[in-house]
Amino acid sequence: MSFIEKQPRKWGDRRDGVWVKDAPGLNVVMASLFPKRADCEVYLRQEIDITELLQYIDRKNTPDAPYKTTLFHCIVTMVARVLNERPFLNRFVQGRRIYQRDEITVSFVAKRKFSDHSEEALMQYTARGEHTLSDISRLIVGDVQQMRQESKANDINKIIDAFGRLPRPVLMLIIHWIRVLDFWGKTPRFLQEGDSNCASVLLSNLGSIQCPSVYHHLNNYGTNSVMITIGAIHKVPVVGEDGQVQIRDYVDIGATLDERIADGFYFARSLKLIQHICAHPELLDRPLQEESNYEYA
Repeated sequence: MSFIEKQPRKWGDRRDGVWVKDAPGLNVVMASLFPKRADCEVYLRQEIDITELLQYIDRKNTPDAPYKTTLFHCIVTMVARVLNERPFLNRFVQGRRIYQRDEITVSFVAKRKFSDHSEEALMQYTARGEHTLSDISRLIVGDVQQMRQESKANDINKIIDAFGRLPRPVLMLIIHWIRVLDFWGKTPRFLQEGDSNCASVLLSNLGSIQCPSVYHHLNNYGTNSVMITIGAIHKVPVVGEDGQVQIRDYVDIGATLDERIADGFYFARSLKLIQHICAHPELLDRPLQEESNYEYA
């Protein structure tokens, strides 16, 4: 499977997506019956065995490694790979129409310092077909380090801070017109770039603060259709094929999805692909544009 490419825009398309004119009738009708994304949420929670994945990470983090590969880096890579192989997950509904993105973006929040009053900054990774786990780790580590060294946030955070200082009536009027522009796909580019509400997937790594995965709602504003929370790593006793009890490493993942972009069967199969990659982490060393060759049962 080749990596997704930018398509020429036609009438009815948006800058951030192509109108899916052959979408199933049920999905099209749901987009009008339930125009608000937060009313169409499906929540999935799954414990995933990451024993082999953690062993793989340990092998990569040799003493001479230029940077440390983490579980979060692996999950970002997995998400990008799954969205390329399962393209319906990279759709969104806005203006009562279904659109297909032609780029994969994974957004997350990073704290400047691990303290209660530390500022947060929105960060976003845009996938490229040639990227592997090593490339993604390097990009994330570099971006986070740069963000923590800078005294000011990136552009989208500056815009949010500026809006927050406006008088309430002025802010209400501006937000109203932003929503109107969003409905018609005319939101200014500077408001969309780097905004987690416009990303393919929004990730929240709660495991970094030793919290379990939680349900997180979708937002009606923007185009984000998938929200994933990652919990803390924990041990689980598992009975092996030989009847012996083994202690395995698990992580719980919660995913909130917009049911208008695909059906439950499609979501479940996508989850199986994540489980397959966790059991065969060497797939993360392949470029994102290469298929995992997973045979769905």
